Amino acid sequence: MGYARTIVFDLDGTLVDTAPDLISALNHVLEREGLAPLPLATARNMIGAGARRLLERGLEAEGRLVGPEEMNRLTADFIDYYAENIAVASRPFDGLEAALDALADRGCQFAVCTNKLEWLSRRLLDQLGLSARFAAICGADTFGVQKPDPAILRQTIARAGGEIGAAIMVGDAGTDVGAARRAGVPVIGVSFGYTDVPIAELKPDRLIDHMVDLPAAVDALRPLTGSQLIT
Repeated sequence: MGYARTIVFDLDGTLVDTAPDLISALNHVLEREGLAPLPLATARNMIGAGARRLLERGLEAEGRLVGPEEMNRLTADFIDYYAENIAVASRPFDGLEAALDALADRGCQFAVCTNKLEWLSRRLLDQLGLSARFAAICGADTFGVQKPDPAILRQTIARAGGEIGAAIMVGDAGTDVGAARRAGVPVIGVSFGYTDVPIAELKPDRLIDHMVDLPAAVDALRPLTGSQLIT
């Protein structure tokens, strides 16, 4: 039996433009703490390392440092609010579903590897009608490690029933490039995501500016061969 090509996606800033709802949740917590809300354009590049780190960055931007217990409380408040408002304005990036259709027609399967909590990831993808497209949806709590630790990527590929030698990572930030490099998986960067370091500077194997370009980038990295077809 051969293996399908497994395309593993980051979630926030790669599959879905989640910034509006994430920053809304951040500002909900900041305003409850008597702090000014952050503009979306300022805060969007704080996304990518999980809820706690986003909140830490938001508080740091306001000059507020808090202890571990208070941070636990604020993070719980953030997650509670975000879970109830997870898909108010979040939408798949333009061209995503057409790209997935084209790749599926070529024998690819898909997985999600994110630093978002798994249950939040599933809730988001459920509400957007995307969950059924993915053979595995794995988050920061699924295996107890986060990107750029390569273990989360390797285990996501395994859970999807794929193999490292037929996999590609697609992401928007250094955590994605780092996890892919350490796992020995080629990586496609997207230029429209959330990162404080431009993705081009991280030198992914391919860089795309729109999801319409994803199938060609996949084919350039992992040409479809007989051994990669499920038989």
